[in-house]
Amino acid sequence: MVSRPAVVVVARSSLPLARTIADHLDGEVMEGAASLVDAFRVRRPVIALSVAVPLLGGHHGANALARMIADLLRGTAAITTASDARFGIALDDPPPGWSLANPEDHKSFAAALLDGARVRLLGKAPWLESLPQDPQGPLAIRITEAIAPGSDRELVYVPCTLALGVGCERGTSPEELIGLVTDTLGAHRLSQAAVAGVFSLDLKADEAAVTALGRALDVPVRFFSTEELRAESPRLQNPSEIVRREVGIAGVAEAAALAAAGPAATLVIPKTRSARATLAVARSPAPLVQLPGRARGHLSVVGLGPGGAAWRSPAAVAALVRATDWVGYGLYLDLAADLAGGQAQHRYPLGAEADRVRHAIALASEGRDVALLCSGDAAIYGMASLVSEMLDPASPIAVDPARARIELEIVPGISAFQAASAAAGALIGHDFCCISLSDLMTPWAEIESRIHAAAAGDFVTALYNPRSLRRRDQLDRAIAIFREHRTAATPVLTAANLGRSGEHITVAPLAEFDPDGVDMLTIVIIGSRQSRIYRRGDGRLIAYTPRGYGTGREERT
Repeated sequence: MVSRPAVVVVARSSLPLARTIADHLDGEVMEGAASLVDAFRVRRPVIALSVAVPLLGGHHGANALARMIADLLRGTAAITTASDARFGIALDDPPPGWSLANPEDHKSFAAALLDGARVRLLGKAPWLESLPQDPQGPLAIRITEAIAPGSDRELVYVPCTLALGVGCERGTSPEELIGLVTDTLGAHRLSQAAVAGVFSLDLKADEAAVTALGRALDVPVRFFSTEELRAESPRLQNPSEIVRREVGIAGVAEAAALAAAGPAATLVIPKTRSARATLAVARSPAPLVQLPGRARGHLSVVGLGPGGAAWRSPAAVAALVRATDWVGYGLYLDLAADLAGGQAQHRYPLGAEADRVRHAIALASEGRDVALLCSGDAAIYGMASLVSEMLDPASPIAVDPARARIELEIVPGISAFQAASAAAGALIGHDFCCISLSDLMTPWAEIESRIHAAAAGDFVTALYNPRSLRRRDQLDRAIAIFREHRTAATPVLTAANLGRSGEHITVAPLAEFDPDGVDMLTIVIIGSRQSRIYRRGDGRLIAYTPRGYGTGREERT
């Protein structure tokens, strides 16, 4: 998904104009100079309200964006790059569906063009026709799918007109498929830059070799259903009964290439084989920009941290901004509201975890980029475990295999026990463990056994889900167990609403611990026998667990 432009305003008087621009460009209005930095950091196009001046990336989309804004506002775009200003064309930034094969020669070529030299167009490219032309001119622009070197007197532009259809046996090595493609294109003298995308049957959406090929060529990968590829059967040059029996269609590679390149496509390389893979190449009469087929869906399970924006990781921010859809408990979606930019939001109540995960997987299986939002770290009492379980084909709650072919990414976050410990010092400075007191999924007898083990083992112990409206006595029982193994002075830390409005942190000796006020939004951390509390000069209580440096036993290298 291309990030939506961020329209940044400093003065609120500019808001009406900002909204006009944002509505026209499907962008998002953001206020304050800090928003500019945040948007730039996650690679969003940034429009700061001023004269329409492209400050950075003129030849990477900024000039075109400035012109669009100027047209919208009936103003003028202050274009300073020479070829744009003179000819209205950025020769080193061709339009979508095209690439420049020899960008290193652009400066010399552009200088000669600006000095008055004329150009011979060798091939058809409508976007270049405004250049000063002469069939005998000293400069040349070649339009070709073939491998061509170019020079400082000849620029080579490659249209993305080739669709690669591929098929392979399950478990084919990426090296074999990539080698088949590179060797075949090279043998036919076809440039890899002419490849618009890699296409296959949707059964191959989770095939590592197909994914690796797309990354190696730096092109999108798209998939078709069996029905869509069966429609290409009359155009196949090499139908196979063996393939038909295995996957229900007479050929994958040729059918996928032709389906991608369109009804007017020609098959320029019929099915070619390696030991375990097949390849076919079809040519579209025009560059392929809007690719057919469905992308392999992507599901990011995102840990937001305790709640404050300052504790979100850059990886979490990038996943949220990139996503087409957000799924999560309503509170978690609200915690990320500052990053919302047109994503479809799928809100669920607390307690509907399985429904949340199934819906997120279903959305991703449609080819969307989905973010499943969790507080803290998504893999610590979060949704990452449930997602993994539902994608496990051996699990009793596994989703349909067709939906399990999505790409999965777990984005970690700062967990509550980390944030709580840091807020009060370093209570988890030595060996620690985490135990959830919720018996919704785990019988209380097992939980109690773990509490005994943690207390006897002298672990600093973080207690998650200490109390709810239904569970009132389990925290008291856990504390009673720790009192059997700890001194009265052992630090106990409670932290609620970390990083959010209403944050409340207390540190007290175990003998003085008061469970009143502890709820599901609170985490309780009980120190080990070595943990300490002291008060600083400013009155702040610090709870920490020493590593042993003061004993002289520290490691030496």
